[in-house]
Amino acid sequence: MAQMGRILRLANRGSNSSLQSLARLYSTAQYENIKVEKKGDKQNVLLIQLNRPKALNALCNSLMSDLTKALQEAEADKDIGAVVLTGSERAFAAGADIKEMQTMNTFSDVYNSDFLKGWEAVARCRKPVIAAVNGYSLGGGCELAMMCDIIYAGEKAQFGQPEITLGTIPGAGGTQRLTRAVGKSKAMEMVLTGNRISAQEAEKAGLVSKVFPPDQVVGEALKTAEKIASFSKTIVAMCKEAVNTGYELTLAEAIHFEKRLFHATFATNDRKEGMTAFVEKRSPNFKDS
Repeated sequence: MAQMGRILRLANRGSNSSLQSLARLYSTAQYENIKVEKKGDKQNVLLIQLNRPKALNALCNSLMSDLTKALQEAEADKDIGAVVLTGSERAFAAGADIKEMQTMNTFSDVYNSDFLKGWEAVARCRKPVIAAVNGYSLGGGCELAMMCDIIYAGEKAQFGQPEITLGTIPGAGGTQRLTRAVGKSKAMEMVLTGNRISAQEAEKAGLVSKVFPPDQVVGEALKTAEKIASFSKTIVAMCKEAVNTGYELTLAEAIHFEKRLFHATFATNDRKEGMTAFVEKRSPNFKDS
């Protein structure tokens, strides 16, 4: 009731800042396990914060449903150019919700329900997603971070796939994305021992792009997201598609795919605007077309 009263007061004021606050409150009110907020000078970055503090942001079905819905809304929002996904300073996500999984006692339970089928929303998102990781990023949390396009980590972050200690294996890409990120030997060591690696080790191995002090990692991720969001959303999406698709192809096939997308950019107004602005020594005015 208190929140509803505040929403009504903000609506009655009618100022731009009040309406922005109203939008933030209204959006966040839709979700039980995450917080969402538009960020940036142009309000063109969506910050999604996992919010199950008592469970160290363990990834339960309802949280993943909230996350999927938020990403779908971000995809539909023409103003949003990039997404930052974060947790708390203590934990990005300490793993999947073991209590929830423990109730699934048979192969048919998990197979017939196609358990984890909804976990690919981050990987499917056409807009760039940056993970801002502090604290624990383990099991499903590490897999969730790897679904993002860029990972920034706080200095005290820890990454790992400890499923082996629970009598199971990673099930949301841990054995596959980790191998592609850090190589077979390091990935095999991590999944077979359950050992964690530090943020510094993760950066050295290629899992993480940059490491920052814990209180700066979200801010740095937002800066990068704002820069990405300032470019043509059409061209950004094509660039992301080129990287992700090419990653699964042979080099010759990937180069061919890249060249065709490059050629396709010449059918866009934003390519023409970008090159014209360069020649005229001015900032481009992209229209996402």
